[in-house]
Parts: sequence; C-alpha cells; structure tokens
Amino acid sequence: MSKALVECVPNFSEGRNMDVINQITSEIKSVEGVRLLDVDPGAEMNRTVVTFVGSPEGVKEAAFRAIKKAAELIDMRKHKGSHPRMGATDVCPFVPVSGITVEECVELSKEVARRVGEELGIPVYLYEKSATRPERQNLAIIRQGEYEGLAEKLKDPEWKPDFGPAEFNPQAGATVIGVREFLIAYNINLNTREAKYATDIAFELRERGRSVRRGNIRPFYFKGREILKYREGHYPCGSCDFVGKTMDETIRHCKDIHHYDLPHLLKLNGIDPKHPEGQSVKKPGKFKHCKAIGWLVPEYDRAQISINLTNYKVTSMHHVLEETRRLAAERGLVVTGSEIVGLVPYPALLETGKFYLQQQGRSLGIPIRDILETAIQSLGLRDVSDFKIEERVLGLPEDLNQPLVQMKVADFIDEVSRESPAPGGGSIAALSGSLGAALASMVSNLTANKRGSEAVDEILNEAAEKAQEIKFKLAAGIDADTNAFNAYMEARRLPSKTAEEKKIKHQAEQAGLKQAVHVPLETARQSLEALKVAETVVKYGNPNSITDVGVGALMAFNGVKGGVFNVLINLGQIEDQQFVKEMKETCRKLEKEAAELRDRILSRVEEKIK
Repeated sequence: MSKALVECVPNFSEGRNMDVINQITSEIKSVEGVRLLDVDPGAEMNRTVVTFVGSPEGVKEAAFRAIKKAAELIDMRKHKGSHPRMGATDVCPFVPVSGITVEECVELSKEVARRVGEELGIPVYLYEKSATRPERQNLAIIRQGEYEGLAEKLKDPEWKPDFGPAEFNPQAGATVIGVREFLIAYNINLNTREAKYATDIAFELRERGRSVRRGNIRPFYFKGREILKYREGHYPCGSCDFVGKTMDETIRHCKDIHHYDLPHLLKLNGIDPKHPEGQSVKKPGKFKHCKAIGWLVPEYDRAQISINLTNYKVTSMHHVLEETRRLAAERGLVVTGSEIVGLVPYPALLETGKFYLQQQGRSLGIPIRDILETAIQSLGLRDVSDFKIEERVLGLPEDLNQPLVQMKVADFIDEVSRESPAPGGGSIAALSGSLGAALASMVSNLTANKRGSEAVDEILNEAAEKAQEIKFKLAAGIDADTNAFNAYMEARRLPSKTAEEKKIKHQAEQAGLKQAVHVPLETARQSLEALKVAETVVKYGNPNSITDVGVGALMAFNGVKGGVFNVLINLGQIEDQQFVKEMKETCRKLEKEAAELRDRILSRVEEKIK
C-alpha cells in the first residue's frame, strides 16, 4: 500500500504583504511530515494560493496553524481585491493524493473545521465532498454575498455554519473547508487590457453561464441592450426562443430539448427555481466543472480569464483553451498564452500533450517528456513566466528521475565496469530490452504519418505507443534490478547473534531473493513484448529502416535471455520448491517464444537486405 499523502491548497486573502504571507507559510513549514510545494501571491486579486502535501496528521496540523495565523494577521475590514472572498482564509480544500480514501479525507477536513470553529471562533462551512447539504457543495453558492454580506447571511437559519458560532467575526470573516477533486487553477491571457472582454468570454465558458440578453450581442454579448427576466406566465428558455407559460413547462423543455437541468443552473446563480419571477433568465455555459471570471492583471499588462477546473477528467485545459481561442477570434482578440497557478496533475498535462499531438497527426509513441513539452508549448505555459516540469507537475513518475537512468552513457558504462556487483547483468538486460523497444518505436515513427502511409498509420502509431510503454517500464527496470539486489544485500547484513535474529535474517534473505527473481522476470516479460512489437514493425515499417528493426529485435531478445539468466541464478538459494518449479517453467516458455519471434524477424530482415 502506498504511503498516505494529502494535498492542501488554502487560499488566503492577502497577496501584497510578503511579510504576512511568509509568516503564514512559516507555520506550515514548521510542521513535521509536511512539504510546502508552492506559494502563489497575486497583487491584483490580493490573494495567495498556497500548496502543501504531507501525511494526514501533518496536513491537519499545518492547515490549522496557517488558518490561525491568517486570522491573527489579516483584517478583512480593510481587504480589497478582485477575487471573490469571504474570509482571511477564504477556502481550505483537502485533496486525497494516495494511500487515503475520500471518506477518510472528509473526516480529516471535519476535524480541522471543528478546531477552527471551536478554538478560533470562526464560522466554517463545509463544501464539495464534505458538504452536509447538497446546496452547500458548490463554493460559489456558499460565497455569494462575499464578506460584505456575511453579517446578514449569518442571521439566516438556512446559513447556520457547520462549525463555529453563527456570529459575524469582523476581522477573520468565515472559512470554507472541504474535500474536493484536484482543482487546476488555470488562467488564459488575452491581448487586451479590457477586463470586460475577458469577463464576456469567461461567462460563456463557466458552468453557471450568464444572464440572457437581446439585441447587439455580437461580437460582445455583454453589450446586449435588453436583459430578459422571468415574470408571471412568461418563462423564457435561455437557449432558444421558447417561452413557457409555467416554470415547470420551461424546465421540461430545457431538459428534453437542450439536455440541461434548469433548476440546478438557477441555484448556481442564487435564484430560487420555484420563484424566479423578477430574476434574469439564465443560459448555461459551455463546460461542466468550470468556474471562470475575467480581470485585468497589471503585472502582465493584459486581461486574463481566471478559471478553476474542478474536475479535469471531465473538463480539460485544452478543450477550454481551444474554445477560448475560438470565442476570442470572434471578438477580434488573440489568446497569447496561459498559466497554471500552483501545480498540475501529471495525467492532466499528459492528456493535453496527447491531444495536441493527435491534432497535429503525430504519433503518441514518443518519450513522456516530449509529450509533456508538447502540452507546455501548445498551452503557451511560458507566456508570462517559466514552467519547469519537475517543479510544477504533481505525480510525475519517479522512474523518470532514477539515478542510473539519469546518468550519461559514458558514466553508466563506467559504473558497470567498477568492482561493485551492481549495476550488473540484470540492469544491462533491462537496458538492452528498452533499446530494442526504442528502435521499434523509432521505425514506427519514421514510417507513419507521412504522405502515402495512410494504410499503415493506425497500426504503426499503436505500435509506437506500445513500444514507448515497454521502453519506459524497462528503463525503470535498470534501477529496479540494482535496488532489488541491494535489498537482498541489506538482508544479509542483518544481525544473527540470537536464534530470533537468525530467523528474522533468514526470512528477509528469502524474501529478498524472491524480489531479486521478480525484477528480472519482469525484464524478460517486457522484452518479449518488445519483440512482439518489432514483429509488427518489420512487416509494416519503412524497408529502408528494416535493419534498425533487426538490431532492435536482437537487443530485445538479449533482454529476455538476460532476464532469464538472472532469474535462474537466484533460484538456487530459494527454499520454496514450488516457487522454483513455477519460475523455471515460466522462463522456459518465455525463452522459447522469444527465440521463435527473433528468428522470424531476422529472417524477414535478411530477405529484405539480400
């Protein structure tokens, strides 16, 4: 089981005074088991987004200390900024990263909320997955009226806080706490200083949409002269010219014809769907799980659309950006680039890179770093500041940064040549297999997506992707083999003076030996998969590169054979005879299939080059 890891992303209502910000983040850094990842202050918003991760207990304590310090240092009576807010710590979300369930994280959020309410006297509302009522799931709904409307809000029994007193705290305001999916704070930059132009596009994008207008709505919708409103017996649809005589009639129409939930849309906008009379008619935005506003950012001297993607698996950065580019062009504007505030999940950036590669008709079977770099360039993430993959991507595969893999070729060869037993044959077998997969990918990419290659594009693009997956796993195996051997050697160094110590040491050695078997066995299996890809590529690849496939097949076969050698040498000391028997039979089958594949591939290569 992976180690329990929780992310916390509190937003503090201070983005200008670095002394205050540093005092708050110092509280976070003072907690053991917590790592501060990012601090992103914004002067125009007068708001700072802080990101940290750690153990559940560590994150709980760090969040409480930070909220306490913010309440001491930030006076909401003096706060001015362009971002919606209702407290010194405006919102404090927790995100389960690994080794912890959503339910466990919800309990964690409630423990922090209880402490904040009881010990600090701050009204706390629970939201998203921690919400105690459906209407409190959405942050925008809770935050309606902001700090200025909080005193009146707290008088309403419907808005009694989940924790803390139902009393106005003039200095600290109120805080929203809960568990949510990973939120991507994503901003899109425009070549204009007009904030209202950015807002016009933001309202088209965001889930809650906008008020319906008529007349002079193109190119800028906000210039429409008339705002439609609901009235008794007259309930217009926000998406077409239909007008219902009752609200229920219009609700059915929106569901059947336009496929959206009108009551939900109205609630997002603070309107009671049972009594909407006198309120403006609403039309939904283009994207679910998308919140957006527009503003001017003086530091960049341009307007920006500030977007929160609350579920990137449903609404992605690239889809929002492409729609923004289209909407901007309609208005005579240009998207100059975009930025990610804080961190971005590795899968989100990877999918964006793949999206743009597909748009370009290019193979996805390229190194992961190249895919991520495609995403960075396509999104324009270096428009206003640098974007470093290692610092900004959360969950980046650690195997990309393993010590041996990161060595220069000459240094790695030197390391192998030294008198130490590792890295040795197992690491070299993994390297050999990974090079075999790499050559198969290379020939696939050299052949596919060219003029006249349409008949084989799908086959070879799939082969390239598969080869990259295999290459990545085998590259990780270079270090994994060394690490497995080192684990066995550590077991051998355990004390063995008493009978109990001898027993523990013996068990550890046997477990270490089995681990030392599983790693090269996986090397053999993945190298066999590389041979299978090579057989596809030798059939459909460019004949001018057929010898590259042949060399790749030889390398992949060596990966199989080398992996098998390292399995067999370790079996001799393992006492579990059933395990030994199964491993030997598995190795026999792997080697037999690999030899047959190698021979078929080399036969085809030799026929071509005669």
